[in-house]
Amino acid sequence: MEFLKKSTWVIFYLLMANTAFSQVSQDVLQAAFSKSYATEKNGDFTASMESLKKVYDESSYELNLRLGWLNYNAGLFDEAIIFYGRAQKLKPYSEEARFGLILPLAALGKWNDVIKIYDAILETSPNNSVALYRLGLVYYGRKDYNKANMLFKKVVDLYPFGYDGLLMLGWTSYFLGNTSQAKVLFNKVNLYNPGDKSANEGLGLIK
Repeated sequence: MEFLKKSTWVIFYLLMANTAFSQVSQDVLQAAFSKSYATEKNGDFTASMESLKKVYDESSYELNLRLGWLNYNAGLFDEAIIFYGRAQKLKPYSEEARFGLILPLAALGKWNDVIKIYDAILETSPNNSVALYRLGLVYYGRKDYNKANMLFKKVVDLYPFGYDGLLMLGWTSYFLGNTSQAKVLFNKVNLYNPGDKSANEGLGLIK
């Protein structure tokens, strides 16, 4: 019986010690994030990263995501890809990690990889208007107006009076030769933003 009592107390103290350790770890981690935000605000991305690297844990989604963002802003695109990639592997369904990973890939001009990630996002979230619109911009920049048109149309279906979708669908319609639809869309843009420079430019090109 005495042995059981002693064992119970040992287990109790171990549990208490573990709780205290977890609390200290959380405090240290929180302090590191707080310092990171403060130094980022001052534009010192190196110092912002250093405070997190001191508490870095490869299995932490939050640390990898944050370091991906900071490396991207510091112009360290290859490093940003590594950290965002780790975050995405830790949370395979995370859209924020995928959107983050797109940033350095786009900065490096790796557009095929960018397209693959947008496609992956749209596979699980077919109506993600941000992914639809930005992928549409990629195809528009490549002058693949048919693909861009399909994506912008979905955006407008979701947001019939949204400025960005209407304007880009107007321009893709124009380049596809559908000037009557382009005119309607540019006029809708002018209802959203009267006197819109881009919409009026498009209207000026339509005879």
